Amino acid sequence: MFILMVVIFVLGYTAIALEHPLKVDKAASALIIGSLCWVLYILGAEDILHLGFSPAWETFLASHPDAHGLHAMHEFIVEYEIIHHLGEIGEILFFLMGAMTIVEVVDQHEGFKIITDKIKTTNKVKLLWILSILTFFMSALLDNLTTTIVLVALLRKLIDDKQTRWFFASMVVLAANAGGAWSPIGDVTTIMLWIGGQVTTLKIIEGVILPSLVCMIVPLAILSFTMKGNVTRPELVDDDIEYTTPKERILFLILGVGGLLFVPVFKTVTHLPPYMGMLLSLGILWVVGEIIHKDKPAEIKDKLKVTAVLRKIDVPTVLFFLGILSAVASLQSAGHLNILAKFLDEKLGNIFLIDLAIGVLSSIVDNVPLVAGAMGMYPVHEVGVTGYQAFFVQDGAFWEFLAYTAGTGGSILIIGSAAGVAAMGLEKIDFIWYLKKISWLAIIGYLAGAAVYYIEFGL
Repeated sequence: MFILMVVIFVLGYTAIALEHPLKVDKAASALIIGSLCWVLYILGAEDILHLGFSPAWETFLASHPDAHGLHAMHEFIVEYEIIHHLGEIGEILFFLMGAMTIVEVVDQHEGFKIITDKIKTTNKVKLLWILSILTFFMSALLDNLTTTIVLVALLRKLIDDKQTRWFFASMVVLAANAGGAWSPIGDVTTIMLWIGGQVTTLKIIEGVILPSLVCMIVPLAILSFTMKGNVTRPELVDDDIEYTTPKERILFLILGVGGLLFVPVFKTVTHLPPYMGMLLSLGILWVVGEIIHKDKPAEIKDKLKVTAVLRKIDVPTVLFFLGILSAVASLQSAGHLNILAKFLDEKLGNIFLIDLAIGVLSSIVDNVPLVAGAMGMYPVHEVGVTGYQAFFVQDGAFWEFLAYTAGTGGSILIIGSAAGVAAMGLEKIDFIWYLKKISWLAIIGYLAGAAVYYIEFGL
């Protein structure tokens, strides 16, 4: 059963990677492996736990000296492990749902239009720098997935030619992933590390912002010498119905972005989980919306109210995270990740090489389970430890560099990040086209940023 759990996980992972050829949504595959791995775990509990690979079981036995037999193993899996991991997964999912809803509410109120209307240039190089810098900082505030969705929508108003738009959308993905890596709320993987206590707000910004900036600037600098000409703007058709007033757009932009920025402050002041701050921000935005729109016609209410926006939230993405994180949790509990950690330590023996390997892997497979796996493989050590273990304290070099590599390594392939998958879906970007045109730029940026981090902290 121990090996069969890995087989099921690998098969499920293959189905996720081949989502488009198989025409099966990755959320369905993730939910199946998320459930099946726990089923196999509990059916083979006796054999699996007697192997001695599960640190969680050892900890349980130490605190429950009377525990023995199959009943105790079932109690450990159902009452302790599933409940414990479901709590951690729930924190991430509610945080994401809250953030996605807030951004969608701002977008529906055309709050982002205030920013996009300021962009007038048609020069390719200038436009690329403006959009990339805008994406870099927006993604740190909002998150890389939602920023990519907003910017791809903007590109349709700025660029008419499909191939040119593909190129700009792909560079937006690079900038969004780089921008999300240094912010505690900028990328799902950084959110996971932040909520899990591996990194803190100010330290992750301080440690990773410069490598992330280099990761974006190096490809842009190369393109500044090779890209020529202007973009052609499409003919825009104005909508006759004005859903929002200029004052409402400004109000909801301030409330939305302010609500997202409030979350790290909330966590620092109250020491409560970040998802509670996110839900509080959403609740305030919701009440303001209800008050402002209460006397408006039904067709405007149906577009702008939070209850209408909630129907547009990407539920399959949320279910995908639930399934994949559940599957990783079962492998962590059973001891598979403990074995993998020891293997990486023995074969690579260097935290920078381990993180670089995880970053490259994240371009092939989703970075969420890779980071979840690393969090399960390596415990956070107490401050004050020396030697190799000092890399694994809170805000240690391993966790900071992992945030960088897992966040930016996904840019190497179009399917390697949530931002890339979103751009691919929205603009129908071809996988092979991205591989030829963008992957080499992403690799150069990734390695340049990694070198900067190593010079800063590794030496």
